[in-house]
Amino acid sequence: MAKIPDSPEQIFDDFSQDVRRAFGAEVVSLALFGSGARGEYIPKKSDINFLVVLTQKGIADLKGGLELVHKWRKFNVSTPLFLTRQYIETALDTFPIEFLDMKTYHQQVYGEDILAGLQIKGEHLRHQIERELRGKLIYLRSGFLTAGNDRGNLLEMLSASVPAISSIFEGLLHLKSLPPAGSRKEAFEAAARAFKLNGDVFRNVMNIKRGEWRGSKVQVQDIATAYIAEMAKLVMIVDTM
Repeated sequence: MAKIPDSPEQIFDDFSQDVRRAFGAEVVSLALFGSGARGEYIPKKSDINFLVVLTQKGIADLKGGLELVHKWRKFNVSTPLFLTRQYIETALDTFPIEFLDMKTYHQQVYGEDILAGLQIKGEHLRHQIERELRGKLIYLRSGFLTAGNDRGNLLEMLSASVPAISSIFEGLLHLKSLPPAGSRKEAFEAAARAFKLNGDVFRNVMNIKRGEWRGSKVQVQDIATAYIAEMAKLVMIVDTM
């Protein structure tokens, strides 16, 4: 039975060797991103996320990655994100939040550190942030109406919203020229301060995500209602930026 690593660093050498064995000279870069790179990795719960940058020749033939993905899934390694340098450079205007997150929080494992040199334009970032916030607001309202009478489902919905919204908040901090938060909890708190939102609401949602909140169905309904109200307020703020 595969042993789940206590930290992502434990598998860097072996995983890197397997990637290079599968794709040879077509491997340009290998980097860890996600919770492992943020210092929020939890053994047996967190997935381990890698970005593999290949040449155009390498990305055209992914068969070499089939055995790689199958083998490392047993160690909680998600299917790596396989991209090319050209794809990254031409997608910065489309996915600025995602690439900003990877640029800010990554560990270089092998090859060229492509993420470190990425230039994210403010106008692209603001546009995606507004679009994502509006989408998350619809998701939260619909989820509340669907799951609001079931305490467990409502808690799950609120918890599931945290990763994506924390990445949006990191983007907002970048737009205001504020330093990276460092963790999802700090991202929620920093964004609340920067945009004069109700910090208690976001702390409650983070505690739900961390499994540290206990309360009745009515109490979680109140948290969800307040969370939706603060997100609606933030949408209007971003719209005027």
